[in-house]
Amino acid sequence: MGGSRQRRRGDTRQRIQDVAVELFAEQGYEKTSLREIAERLDVTKAALYYHFKTKEDILISLFEDLTRPMDELIEWGKGQPRSLDTKQELLRRYSQALTDAAPLFRFMQENQATVRELSIGESFKDRMVKMLDIIREPEAPLTDQVRCVSALFTMHAGMFALKDIEGDPEDKRKAVLEVAVELVTRAHSGPHES
Repeated sequence: MGGSRQRRRGDTRQRIQDVAVELFAEQGYEKTSLREIAERLDVTKAALYYHFKTKEDILISLFEDLTRPMDELIEWGKGQPRSLDTKQELLRRYSQALTDAAPLFRFMQENQATVRELSIGESFKDRMVKMLDIIREPEAPLTDQVRCVSALFTMHAGMFALKDIEGDPEDKRKAVLEVAVELVTRAHSGPHES
């Protein structure tokens, strides 16, 4: 019975997060109140306070949920050989993590000032640097290092740039991943003749 109560509590927490990120994306973080989140959920503010005291608490919980898979991916990558296979697999896994966190990434894109003001923006940036360190060779030519940086940013930009283009979301994700993998593959294969 305790497990069932814990699951319901977890489901409520998830519902609050889902509704909050939806409202944050629709009308902006600053313009969304806890009252509006509670109303959309059809719960009292007291019920909402049981899980989260502030909007920032909700936002931080969303980032913690997002960064947990990133942290696991970074740890996995650090323990692998610095091979092309490792770099390609890191991109594949990151592509899936981005897909799973699409609403939060839309929020980040549309509320950049808020993200910068909160500590979460800096911690996300730190994680991106760690991921870049796994796919980029520090002694590689600058153009190859730029390709690796571009691979990660291609994955982020692809989520937003392609949202208004007709097509299956999974096909778009695969196309973005293909371009990112091509960039890292080209960078990994060393100097190129023009």
